[in-house]
Amino acid sequence: MNIKHFKAGKYVQRYEYKSFEPELINQPWIWDDPEINILLENANKFLGELNAFTYIVPDTDLFIAMHILKEATQSSKIEGTKTNIDEAILPINEILPEKRDDWQEVQNYIHAINFAIDELNTIPISNRLIKDTHKILLSGIRGEHKTPGEFRISQNWIGGNNPSNAIFVPPHSENLNTLLSDLEKLLIMKI
Repeated sequence: MNIKHFKAGKYVQRYEYKSFEPELINQPWIWDDPEINILLENANKFLGELNAFTYIVPDTDLFIAMHILKEATQSSKIEGTKTNIDEAILPINEILPEKRDDWQEVQNYIHAINFAIDELNTIPISNRLIKDTHKILLSGIRGEHKTPGEFRISQNWIGGNNPSNAIFVPPHSENLNTLLSDLEKLLIMKI
C-alpha cells in the first residue's frame, strides 16, 4: 500500500459514543516521497551514533538501569503515582508506609521492563510477551484484580467520566485480538 493513501483509522458509532478503530498495518508499504528515504537514512545514522556511545559509556548496564528508573517514575505519574527517583532507589523499609503502594508500582514497572528486555533474548516482541509483562506490572498493586496479563474485555476511555463525554475512546474490545494480532505479525516480520 502506498503510505500516502493510508488512513490511520476511523471513528465508529457505538451506542452513545464513537470509538476509534485503527486500520490493519501488517501489509507491504511503498512510498514515492524521497523525503521518507532521507528520514530513514537519518534514523539509521542516529541509531549508529547511539550504538557508538555504548563503547564510551563506562557502564552501559548502569546507564540503561538509570533510564529505566527514570521512565518508571515518569510513566507511573500517569496513574497518579507520586514516587520520585530518589525514593525509587530506596529499599521498602526506608519508604514511609503511606508511600509504599506508589513505590511498589514503580518497582513493578522496573521489574516488568527488565523482564521484557531479558525475554527478548529468547522470544520476539509478541502478544505473549506483552501479556506476561503486564502481569508483572499489576502484580500486588492497585489493579491486580483487573485481569493482569490479559487484554481488556470491556470498553475504556481517556478523559471524561464515561465514553460519551470522553476525550478519546480506543478500539472496542471485540476488535482488540484482531488489531493486536496484526501488530504482532508486523513486528515479528520486521525483526
